[in-house]
Amino acid sequence: MAATLGTASARARTRRRLKRIDRTADWSLRALCFAGAAVIQLVILDIAYQLIHGGHLAISRFGLDFLTHTAWKPNFNVFGAGSLIFGTAVTSAMGMLIAAPIGIAIGLFLSMLAPRGVRSVVGPLVEMLAAVPSVILGFWGILVLGPFVRDHEPFLHRSLGFIPLFGAPQTSGASVFTAGLILAIMVVPIVASVSRDLFLTVPRELQDGAEALGATRWEVVRGIVLPSTASGVAAAAFLGLGRALGEAIAVTQVIGAGTAVNASLFRTGDTLASRIAAQFQGATSELHKSALFYLAVILLAIGLVTNLLAQWIGRRFDHRIA
Repeated sequence: MAATLGTASARARTRRRLKRIDRTADWSLRALCFAGAAVIQLVILDIAYQLIHGGHLAISRFGLDFLTHTAWKPNFNVFGAGSLIFGTAVTSAMGMLIAAPIGIAIGLFLSMLAPRGVRSVVGPLVEMLAAVPSVILGFWGILVLGPFVRDHEPFLHRSLGFIPLFGAPQTSGASVFTAGLILAIMVVPIVASVSRDLFLTVPRELQDGAEALGATRWEVVRGIVLPSTASGVAAAAFLGLGRALGEAIAVTQVIGAGTAVNASLFRTGDTLASRIAAQFQGATSELHKSALFYLAVILLAIGLVTNLLAQWIGRRFDHRIA
């Protein structure tokens, strides 16, 4: 009897000790997660503060007119971000219009159509493309893609020259069009990898059930796979858009550093990130450097708005599916 009571008491003490350990571990995990979230918020706030502090001279001098003026003349202390915002929007939009459908198609192929042997080879190759340094892609753009576009673009002008986007042929491969193609190449592996992982999470039973009822492969994709992963695919596209908006080195190498707003994609241009990367080290005055900080503030704001928009779209997709 005494032995039984002693064993029960020992078990009770063990349970109490385990509960204390669980409570301590739970509190520690909560504290660690809170600290991590707080650090991220503080880093973002510090980045924003440093950029605004660095750009206060240009902000106070140019105000919001800086967003619409297109002139950029460091020697005359005349600065405006209009053409750079336009170039950022056009190159990023072009990159996404090309990369998103291709990336989603690659994800569908790797997750649903490709044989196992092909999947094991093509999947890592797509992911390796994301690991290529941007300066290497930009160098390839100068040597290969730019000359290719220059030599093969005339047929676009002959066929679609009446559309302002296709303007007149250019003698150089450096253009907004080439920059958009480079961004598309950089975004494709991001969208493809995330989309593939999302499509693989769709329960196989749902797909088999639809096929058993007579649905074709396309109907399974359209009716089950894509609706089930719509919010994730939208987030993947916006993740790629964030990469396109912030890319600097590769774009700098192929866009031509133009300073005007042109309707034609085959004219030179520039982006916010490219202008910052190209001129910050060689800024000719304090106002010039402050204007570059102002560009960074605008780019940070665009990135934050894009992220918030991605979250809103994801919630809308989830609500519609529910």
